[in-house]
Amino acid sequence: MIVRIMGEGQVKLDDSHFAELNKLDDELLAEMESGDEPGFRRTLQALLDAVHQLGTPLPEDTLEPSELILPDREATIEEVRGMLSEDGLIPLEP
Repeated sequence: MIVRIMGEGQVKLDDSHFAELNKLDDELLAEMESGDEPGFRRTLQALLDAVHQLGTPLPEDTLEPSELILPDREATIEEVRGMLSEDGLIPLEP
């Protein structure tokens, strides 16, 4: 799956990593619901870092259709809330 992180480019991510990413996504959703801004910031960073660590960056001069778009590192809770699907940011099954 091709994942775009806004402001950071695209990463090719194997579907086998989605269970791990969904744990972070669930944690992020819980922090958003409780209004835990420091926790939200920490978990958003961890989620984006995990995508980079688990995936392979695409060359900057390549533009592939993105199947998943994630917010940038400075996104607010409200901005992330606007990007949510029924599964959160990360689909349960790619």
